[in-house]
Amino acid sequence: MCRWLAYSGSPVRLDDLLYKPVNSLVMQSKHARMGAETTNGDGFGIGWYGTEPTPGLFHSTEPAWHDRNLRELGRQASASRVFAHIRATTGTAIQQTNCHPFRHGKWLWMHNGALADFPKVKRDMAITVDPGLYPEIEGSTDSEMFFYLALTFGLEEDPRAAVAEAVGFIEDAGRRRGVGHPVQMTVATTDGDTTWAFRYSSQGKSRSLFTSRDITPLQALYPENELLNKLSDDSRLVVSEPLGDLHGAWQEVPESTCVVVHGGEQQQYTFAPAAR
Repeated sequence: MCRWLAYSGSPVRLDDLLYKPVNSLVMQSKHARMGAETTNGDGFGIGWYGTEPTPGLFHSTEPAWHDRNLRELGRQASASRVFAHIRATTGTAIQQTNCHPFRHGKWLWMHNGALADFPKVKRDMAITVDPGLYPEIEGSTDSEMFFYLALTFGLEEDPRAAVAEAVGFIEDAGRRRGVGHPVQMTVATTDGDTTWAFRYSSQGKSRSLFTSRDITPLQALYPENELLNKLSDDSRLVVSEPLGDLHGAWQEVPESTCVVVHGGEQQQYTFAPAAR
């Protein structure tokens, strides 16, 4: 599948997130500990918010560990909100337009998992996407189609309800076509101000997802940790798997849960597909 991280807080250099942690995202691209695959080398992407309301994107089909441009960017660029994703394709082409995160206006979206037997539900999803949004779909992944379906169902107004409706639609379409467990997902989306992250699967055996705990007590516990002591009190991470082994630094997100991160506040809500 894939691995991803969503960061918000004080500005940090990208290489502090992508390279320096013991189990950094670049390390996970070669040696993921908790993923369905050990290697996630089918491209990567970064989305970040800088001086413009629309986030910047950097996509590459190179493996993250091999890309010199990523190393150069990481040494120079910093941001206070970052989405980063390393890809292990489930069958669609290795091309830049299939790399996460995906963007619509000020919104970003990334996905780990798969829509089972996607070709069986692809047409149902495509004809349901708002005709005004459909021309923006550039790639061929289930993840991007999922994003535009959620946008159609009102992601920009109510992300929790829109994702629930999109998942309910996909499950209904899949089961009508004999797909036993249509949805496997951890998803993150943001408008640049708030991050919503979801852990859910039709089978009840979802891919891993973790959040960072409150930074302040960790800084006191680990004063020698350079990265921790750069971060403001409101800094938060949502990750596919922990970036390091610091005791007490990470909390697993329960099954069927939505995490909402706004500033230093982090709330969890039960997540269930909307019945159709």
